[in-house]
Formats: sequence, C-alpha cells, structure tokens
Amino acid sequence: MTTAQELALEHCRPLRGNEHLLDPAQASALQKTCLPDWTIAEAGVLQKDFVFASYAATLLFVNTVAGLAERENHHPELAVGYGRVKLSYSTHDVGGLSRNDFICAAKIEALTRI
Repeated sequence: MTTAQELALEHCRPLRGNEHLLDPAQASALQKTCLPDWTIAEAGVLQKDFVFASYAATLLFVNTVAGLAERENHHPELAVGYGRVKLSYSTHDVGGLSRNDFICAAKIEALTRI
C-alpha cells in the first residue's frame, strides 16, 4: 500500500486517455490511506479547503501551490477568498482522477506539515 510520503516523492507524468483513469475504488483507497483530510466529490474531483489567519498567508500558499503546479506540470483549480482556499484536482486529459492528482495533493500536504 502506498503512503502519503511515498506519493509526495513521486513526480507527475504526462497522461492522456482513460486507461490512466483511476476507478472509484482505487481513488477511494488512495484518498483514505494517504489523504484522509481530502474528499472526493461526486464529480470525481479530489478537493480540500484550507484556512489561513490572513490574506497574506493565503496568497503565500496560493503562490507556493502555483510553483508546485508549474514544476509538476499539473494544475489544480483554485477558489481563493480572504483566509481560505479551496483546492481541487482532476485530470482533464483522462476524464477524472489520475495518480497525478494524488501526487500533487500529497506534495501539498507535505508542505503544510513543515
């Protein structure tokens, strides 16, 4: 079984086609064992809400996530407000959740634990 730390050490790969789509059981198992603070929405989106004490802290987080997204070439949807960010991952090129979504989420979790 993969751990969150192992996922965070992986890197995203270019994926195209539904052969890379995780089935609901695979996605659920990864979420429950590696990312229990994240949820999988009915639309097949991995998401988490983050709360911050200030707008400056919020923007620092957003910019850090943007840098990670550029390095991994895998970009989340971000909904940003004062002191909060909703982060959502789904791999459009495979039509739902892929391993890349979980890799990036694990990397973000590792950052928030520093």
